[in-house]
Amino acid sequence: MFEGLSDVWLRIGVFAGVFALLAGTELLRPRRRLHASKARRWATNLAIVGIDGLVVRGMALLAVPLAGTAAAAYAGASGFGIFNWLNLPASVEIALAVVILDFAIWVQHVVTHKVPLLWRVHRMHHADLDIDVTTAIRFHPIEIALSVLWKIICVLILGPSVFAVVLFEIMLNACAMFSHANIALPAPLDRVLRAVIVTPDMHRVHHSVLGHEHDSNYGFNLSVWDKLFGTYTANPEKGHDAMRIGLSAYQTDEPAKLGWSLLLPFQGSTTARKSR
Repeated sequence: MFEGLSDVWLRIGVFAGVFALLAGTELLRPRRRLHASKARRWATNLAIVGIDGLVVRGMALLAVPLAGTAAAAYAGASGFGIFNWLNLPASVEIALAVVILDFAIWVQHVVTHKVPLLWRVHRMHHADLDIDVTTAIRFHPIEIALSVLWKIICVLILGPSVFAVVLFEIMLNACAMFSHANIALPAPLDRVLRAVIVTPDMHRVHHSVLGHEHDSNYGFNLSVWDKLFGTYTANPEKGHDAMRIGLSAYQTDEPAKLGWSLLLPFQGSTTARKSR
């Protein structure tokens, strides 16, 4: 399926295209006025994704398979994994793989909020004082490494095809950027979309400093999980224009600094969260 075209370059190409489209839309139809310096935030957030990429590449040199697609290829070659045992039609397998892997990422996100040591790492993502397309790629390298390992475990258990894994990762990355984007969607369109996928207005609630809002709307892609498990909040109580973004303990210009952001997991308390 991917002969002559590395899945890595395919994902990079889709990422760049979606990023450019959303960044341009943010300029034309912004949902909120940004408060922090955009140039400084973007420089830091883009530097972080560059470091994350180096960490993943470095991990790949140390272990095999150390990528979702490599794990899928290994499972397929060895006949390992649930889908390899069930021998389902390809279309059914792909659909199930996308849904199950999306649920696995939702579970992972919930756990990073509930386990203090994991929250210590994940809070770098939430410390961003504004939320836009670059917030979607603002994850600490430690969290990225743990996420890669979690996806490998899930893929080895399921045994989906390489195509299913590539499709899922492309969808996840695109939807994560979309759900974090600072774009204004017409209200009727937002209602229709959030019946299936997470919209920017839906996920923005998750970046509120208020605890009950922060602990809701964990999804990046499919919106069904928060509705099924009672973690769905339709709108912020103060409205999208007045709500505060970030963590109450870090309402300074520090989160826009690269060094501070990378050192955040090693500073402060594991319980430093948000306003109640």
